[in-house]
Amino acid sequence: MIPDKLKARMSKNREMTTITLRMPLDVVDSLKTLAPLKGMSGYQALLKAYVSEGLRRDEAAHLFGPAARLAEALRRRGVDAKLIEEAAQEAAA
Repeated sequence: MIPDKLKARMSKNREMTTITLRMPLDVVDSLKTLAPLKGMSGYQALLKAYVSEGLRRDEAAHLFGPAARLAEALRRRGVDAKLIEEAAQEAAA
């Protein structure tokens, strides 16, 4: 089951914000070179695609990975949610 948070991310009408990001010039130059080769309209679109890709990967690992499946199995077996969260935080440290 896909969480509502991830479903909402698929919407084209999401609220946007502007950010300022300092990056080395050579990285920006590489993005500008690669963007048209990857069919992107510009380097900012490519940068957003890279961020989205990494974010989706990390969220999927967090929400659906082995640790999440273990936590869910423990919940189904009656282990207290607070205890599961404390153990998860300890394991992540």
